[in-house]
Amino acid sequence: MSNESTTAAGMNRAKPYQLVLFPFNNGATNVYYILTITYIAYYGNGVLGLALMFATTMVTVMRLFDAVTDPIIGALIDKTNGRFGKFRPYMVLGNVIMAVSAFLLYFGTRLIPDTMMWLRYTSYVVIYALYVIGYTFQTSCTRSGQTVLTNDPKQRPMFTIFNMVASMLGMGAIQFLAPIFRAKFGDYTTAAFFDMMIPISVIISALLTVLAVIGIWEKDQPKYFGLGSEEKQKIRISEYVAIMKENKPLRRLMVAGAGCKLALAIATNGTVLCMLYGSMMGNYNGLYLPMMIAGYVFSAPFFVLTVRTSQKHGQKASLTRYVGLALVMYVGVFALLMFWKPGVAGVNLSLSSLNIYTVLFVLLFGIGYGAYYATADMPIPMVADCSDYETYRSGNYIPGVMGTLFSLVDKLVSSLSSTVVGIAIAAIGLSTLPGGDTPYMEGMKGIVLVLFCVIPMIAWALTLWAMKGYTLTGERMKEIQAVNAVRKDAIAKGMSTEEALATWKTMDQVPMEFRQE
Repeated sequence: MSNESTTAAGMNRAKPYQLVLFPFNNGATNVYYILTITYIAYYGNGVLGLALMFATTMVTVMRLFDAVTDPIIGALIDKTNGRFGKFRPYMVLGNVIMAVSAFLLYFGTRLIPDTMMWLRYTSYVVIYALYVIGYTFQTSCTRSGQTVLTNDPKQRPMFTIFNMVASMLGMGAIQFLAPIFRAKFGDYTTAAFFDMMIPISVIISALLTVLAVIGIWEKDQPKYFGLGSEEKQKIRISEYVAIMKENKPLRRLMVAGAGCKLALAIATNGTVLCMLYGSMMGNYNGLYLPMMIAGYVFSAPFFVLTVRTSQKHGQKASLTRYVGLALVMYVGVFALLMFWKPGVAGVNLSLSSLNIYTVLFVLLFGIGYGAYYATADMPIPMVADCSDYETYRSGNYIPGVMGTLFSLVDKLVSSLSSTVVGIAIAAIGLSTLPGGDTPYMEGMKGIVLVLFCVIPMIAWALTLWAMKGYTLTGERMKEIQAVNAVRKDAIAKGMSTEEALATWKTMDQVPMEFRQE
């Protein structure tokens, strides 16, 4: 791997430390993602006393608000080019806003007496909305910032493996600490749990943000922006319409990305896992953490495999191969859960006294989890490919708009997870979200089957369908980067963007020195 930032032919390569550090931006925001998607409803319902359906539905409503604000903030990013670059200001400001709003939401709202519930509800919504704005600021940079980091088809897939490390230090840390704090300080519905979890989460996210800022610092400057033209991008509503109409790869990727995220959000939802490991299998404390660790262990080789497949055959081939594997494995997981019966030892998970059922479940779950967890964030570097394709197609360098258009659909779909879980819980007669010690009741098995297996399997099937028509293969991206490189060189020598677009259109016109090996 070259340590040079660029080559004479316009190839933009990242240095090793940049590839390693920038993905921590995703790790930083995933800390808050897990707090929101898994635990905030527990806080609203259990600590503040908000109605169950309100607490779970607000997760969806705010996720929708997050999706709506995405294109607006994306346009702001594309218009920004100040002293501190295009992306760094939004990364830092977003993290600060989330930190402040987290303390206000999880601690400030408790100071409101229960005799003023209307004020609790109002404060909860307002502060939650403030948090979402900060979250959108920072998450928008994860996808759009990759366009300046590297355009090397062999480097971009490496984001996935470094993102795994970032996620394990961010999201994984919260998932690891949560059951430990629960056992020591109280269930997810107690104030003591959040007294420990929130400060630690804020600190972890802040540290990861600092690392990410260091990673993109050198690249966050105009010479790495698109074709290098000094012309300011004009972002209008018509631009969004044109992109959605003409950029077919982005449309396909939206469906695939939304499918991957929905599968991950529901299958790893804390409430679903409480019912599976606690209510059904009767040993939440003994199963949740070991199964989570097993999932990460199985994920490690898949991250290596996905990167190698992406580098050799392109990211499309890698995504479809391993999502397909996850789908097959979860057919087996579904079958095992169908055989489960309350109180029957032979069809129950037990890590202390292994049986055939447990061995098969661990293998099928582990391989399936490893395959889909390794691909869950794979659409993120693929957004950078779609952004480069948009530059090739129209000459516009608008990574903020491209990244947030992808996020719009991604968040609209994944926002359904908490509401779907809340409706399912209410359907079997529960008025509060089940915890790790909630006893099994009639109907839980059916809910777990649908939420843990069926919905993720449908989402993966949609991902495979969408990728069939995705045209940005590894070879196609080499052609696009070569054409963009020669256009950038021509613009640097005085040619206008319009002239460069008209002069250099196909690979056949590209001189050999601009072609990527």
